[in-house]
Amino acid sequence: MSAVLPLERLTRPSPLRSLTFGDWRLTHVPDGMVQLRPDGWFTGLGPDDLASLAPYQDADGFLVASVGGLLIEHQGRSLLIDAGFGPRRLEATQTHPALGVLAGGELAEHLQTAGVPVEAVDTVAFTHLHDDHIGWALAGGGALFAGATSVVLSATEWRERGSLLPPRLAGRVRTVADGGEVFPGVTLREWPGHTGGHAGYVVDLGDAQSGDDGVRRVLVLGDVLHSPAQAAHPEWPVFFDSGGGQAVATRRAVLEEAARPGTVCYAGHFADVVFGRVTVADGGHRWEALG
Repeated sequence: MSAVLPLERLTRPSPLRSLTFGDWRLTHVPDGMVQLRPDGWFTGLGPDDLASLAPYQDADGFLVASVGGLLIEHQGRSLLIDAGFGPRRLEATQTHPALGVLAGGELAEHLQTAGVPVEAVDTVAFTHLHDDHIGWALAGGGALFAGATSVVLSATEWRERGSLLPPRLAGRVRTVADGGEVFPGVTLREWPGHTGGHAGYVVDLGDAQSGDDGVRRVLVLGDVLHSPAQAAHPEWPVFFDSGGGQAVATRRAVLEEAARPGTVCYAGHFADVVFGRVTVADGGHRWEALG
């Protein structure tokens, strides 16, 4: 992380944050947050590894994860990747032992603030179909995304979990193979492990640049990573990864790709550091926040 990053950003969910690259605008649209119990979310960690998570823990001892979606605007069109948890809240006693509070409800309001009302989103894509990514797609039977002409996910995720989507959205589903285009300049990448059909996305910015940084692409990581601490420790097992060994292999491969020059990443479950770069450090990797 950046040396000048206020430490409190590691223990709070991200607010509305945007990056602009030429005629591209990428906005983290908050919906809520979820608390992750360190010794439950990461399984089998020793005392030293658990102690290293202290800077990321809130006053209750949980890691704080943002919940929301990524709005991509380009040439008058809009793509929303993931749709939050929706208008509900679960207390720690109502969730899984690896979790604390899980809450949503803000995404529609923040889309409006960002200038793109939910009904104006023309494409919706999912990294995977867990409930903290499809909440607003379920609300009202999918009525909120009435303007979406297509709903995109990987073929494997559709096959394994597609029945979770309401019929009015299921009828607009378009499955895309690895490397296929989902939106002008945006391609799907198959990054399995968290689920069998988990997908990431790559935004090819073309000639658009941010100042002298030479940013050429943005990787949308989905649930490949949940905490900045995993950049240095991709080997840590995650309880909710359906394919543990595959998830670790995917994390390692994605971190290598993310460290390539000209690459910025969006990690939607990170705390208030959702945009950043992956750098090489001490023989491994490190997350450096942007914005």
